[in-house]
Amino acid sequence: MSQSKKKELNPFALRCCPWSGCCGMGDFRPRTVWLGHPEKREQRYPRNVINNQKYNFFTFLPGVLFNQFKYFFNLYFLLLACSQFVNELRLGALYTYWVPLGFVLIITIVREAVEEIRCFLRDKEVNSQIYSKLSTREEMQTSERNGSCFLRTDQLDGETDWKLRLPVACTQRLPTAGDLLQIRSYVYAEEPNIDIHNFVGTFTREDGDPPVNESLSIENTLWASTVIASGTVVGVVIYTGKELRSVMNTSNPRHKIGLFDLEVNCLTKILFGALVVVSLVMVALQHFAGRWYLQIFRFLLLFSNIVPISLRVNLDMGKMVFSWMIKKDSKIPGTVVRASTIPEQLGRISYLLTDKTGTLTMNEMVFRRLHLGTVAYGMDSMDEVQSHVFSAYTQVTNTYASRAPATTKVRKTISSRVHEAVKAIALVHNVTPVYEANGVTDQAEAEQHYEDTCRVYQASSPDEVSLVQWTESVGLTLVGRDQSSMQLRTPSGQILNFTILQIFPFTYESKRMGIIVRDESTGEITFYMKGADVVMSGIVQYNDWLEEECGNMAREGLRVLVVAKKSLTEDQYQDFEARYVQAKLSVHDRSLKVATVIESLEMEMELLCLTGVEDQLQADVRPTLEILRNAGIKVWMLTGDKLETATCTAKNAHLVTRNQDIHVFRPVTTRSEAHLELNAFRRKHDCALVISGDSLEVCLKFYEYEFMELACQCPAVVCCRCAPTQKAQIVRLLKERTGKLTCAVGDGGNDVSMIQEADCGVGVEGKEGKQASLAADFSVTQFKHLGRLLMVHGRNSYKRSAALSQFVIHRSLCISTMQAVFSSVFYFASVPLYQGFLIIGYSTIYTMFPVFSLVLDKDVKSEVAMLYPELYKDLLKGRPLSFKTFLIWVLISIYQGSIIMYGALLLFESEFVHIVAISFTSLILTELLMVALTVQTWHWLMVVAELLSLACYVASLVFLHEFIDIYFIATLSFVWKVTVITLVSCLPLYVLKYLRRRFSPPSYSKLTS
Repeated sequence: MSQSKKKELNPFALRCCPWSGCCGMGDFRPRTVWLGHPEKREQRYPRNVINNQKYNFFTFLPGVLFNQFKYFFNLYFLLLACSQFVNELRLGALYTYWVPLGFVLIITIVREAVEEIRCFLRDKEVNSQIYSKLSTREEMQTSERNGSCFLRTDQLDGETDWKLRLPVACTQRLPTAGDLLQIRSYVYAEEPNIDIHNFVGTFTREDGDPPVNESLSIENTLWASTVIASGTVVGVVIYTGKELRSVMNTSNPRHKIGLFDLEVNCLTKILFGALVVVSLVMVALQHFAGRWYLQIFRFLLLFSNIVPISLRVNLDMGKMVFSWMIKKDSKIPGTVVRASTIPEQLGRISYLLTDKTGTLTMNEMVFRRLHLGTVAYGMDSMDEVQSHVFSAYTQVTNTYASRAPATTKVRKTISSRVHEAVKAIALVHNVTPVYEANGVTDQAEAEQHYEDTCRVYQASSPDEVSLVQWTESVGLTLVGRDQSSMQLRTPSGQILNFTILQIFPFTYESKRMGIIVRDESTGEITFYMKGADVVMSGIVQYNDWLEEECGNMAREGLRVLVVAKKSLTEDQYQDFEARYVQAKLSVHDRSLKVATVIESLEMEMELLCLTGVEDQLQADVRPTLEILRNAGIKVWMLTGDKLETATCTAKNAHLVTRNQDIHVFRPVTTRSEAHLELNAFRRKHDCALVISGDSLEVCLKFYEYEFMELACQCPAVVCCRCAPTQKAQIVRLLKERTGKLTCAVGDGGNDVSMIQEADCGVGVEGKEGKQASLAADFSVTQFKHLGRLLMVHGRNSYKRSAALSQFVIHRSLCISTMQAVFSSVFYFASVPLYQGFLIIGYSTIYTMFPVFSLVLDKDVKSEVAMLYPELYKDLLKGRPLSFKTFLIWVLISIYQGSIIMYGALLLFESEFVHIVAISFTSLILTELLMVALTVQTWHWLMVVAELLSLACYVASLVFLHEFIDIYFIATLSFVWKVTVITLVSCLPLYVLKYLRRRFSPPSYSKLTS
């Protein structure tokens, strides 16, 4: 189908995408599709819709609740709240347990609902794309005269080369598309499968005389997620929905749980263990008297604050704030957070796996260099090349040259060499110029007059198009081509006609392509060839500059091609043709014999020039990759493109630094070959690895552990010719083998599996559509935004989440320590220290805002974080939230809780209610001061939160006369006792913090001082 007109032809395919291949409603089976007769179908086919949602209408609530209660502490609090329905276990009002739990669940359900609705609307936008049906796809007919068309498949397999596709011969001859429905015909197709490079089917027309049978192969198919380069195609839909090849190559979306969440879950299990131990100790100190088992449950309820219920909701709300900050960052505009549950994952990435085409590069080839050995022309000197070409075609006679002075002779030599080089580049390719109507000129007229404004070039490689566009820019234009001839237009408007005698197409084995043409004006026969320097160096005549200049251009990140020619006499060509035809007819060793005949021509060819083409990188790719490397992140490039192209881009993007060696892993097919090559690779040090998908598959099959161990030691890895499922497999192996966090970045449909498999998936929105960005956790508009996303937002999110979780745990342990001291003093009674609203107010309106305001804290400015990516490296060890920091906070909590409680017991005078007043006020003030102690950069909202919380507590004292004696708190005695207790609990920590920053400052403080 064309990009502009999409004609869908299958009556049973709802919302059909252009071409297709994938899975059925049950078992995958072959199918027979009758053209225009849907009633003859033998089985049901899936609807052609995409669905990226985690839940549907019926599974939403059960699914969300299951995902919440599979966390240990959420389940624990559910059981806790339910226990209050048992009279023997009830410790106070029901709302003290059910209100916090209900609040946590409502916040979670609302957040999940918002994300599901957003996902549904995104899917609906894609599924609502309009198509036209021919009233009744496999390719039946195209708008091109010769029936062929070019296909862009980079969204499916990552390959930038355009693919040639052919129609069914008997349908291409039909006068109109509507005639397809008048003939009696059907397509038999194989069952849906995952292979995007093969297809087996047949087309049968029964009303012919005799009946027509045509075999169908991959050349007759157009897969979904591919684009027709120009023109229109009429096809019949064979596979839809989940049977599409692109869908079968995509893994199901999974619910990602962050490593940080798992670590917090682990800490809460430790806290629960501590809760059980404390409860058992209390009952043991009572000598297990009476109904001791009920006492255990009562103590479990009494000390339940040890496991903080507000931890989960604080962290979830924190994640929402971090996600909002990412979206609102003006320096990374257009960034979207699609998974607000894992922003802190961005702060601990060890491996970044990136696609190449459209992610690192713009997939736009630009001609950069023409080198003739003695002279080179860059972008700034192309006008010289233009003048040489112009002079070559405007010289009517050579007599002027013979009378010219010596300097002009030298200039003429260069001029003729430039002309020969440009002519060779304009002829040795597989590019076809196509003319399209532009609103002013119709197609037939444009084709007849070679209208420049209507011409587009089609080719299987963007490199070739860039070379032909360059020859047009310097005056020699490719204006026409069919299977047997080619037309070039000179700067003066003259048309040069060439007959194509033979074409030797490019293959990955030969690494070169050749063409033999006859100039119609002179009858000269010339064999032109272009290819990679590794093969061409043995084909061209001896010279002393080829190897050196190829190396220089490659180091600049240019894709180098060597162009050569050889003139043939008529006899030489006739002799070659006879041998070539004979070789092609042989049954045994055909390819070897054909190659041998061609090689007989490929000797002592005249070296004309080198060309350098650059696949332009996205903006600021090099500095971004350098930032990531300095941050301790290893970058792997996984691409479906060719090895040479991938290696070139890796050098150009400085993924591989100038002083690093590159080890190209030789193609291996057997276990022994893989073993030898791995041993050879093992001997290399600080060396980047380049490996193809086929060799990688062999290595992973036989030596998975050894290969991954070696690859993980490399500073950079490039995997080329990678299938989409292979990309996901590499991500999965990295996670399993290293235990480190991975981030996958891509822009195409072929990257979706990798993005969904990684701990963090980042989609780049670009020319290739939105398939990757819709399936990703985070969506950015440019690769360069990744630096800020990780260095600033990822780092801040992780550090803030760690501080927030530790503070919430500290807040809960303080009050639990006070309860333990209180119970032990009063003969181990299971009586709560604080009743009703005090216990709820403590973790909500009195301390919630200051503690939650830690999500605004930052240790360094964002500019410093970007300037010193080494700060990010500190986080990879997971120090902000570790068993060591957890233990420190536990000890602080026990110290402060004990000081406050024992201080209140020592200083109270007459009534129990005074203990409550002194201890609770000291507890609130201690918590507010601890927040102030922890903050590194004050934000005005933090100050507001502190003052607001203090004001809320003072104001609420009027309503708390049931628990606190309001006359007592107005006395000087109350004030000095609270002041002393608070100072004793906080002052030592302030002193320790000062001493630590004075004698052992953290790395970030050195940068801010």
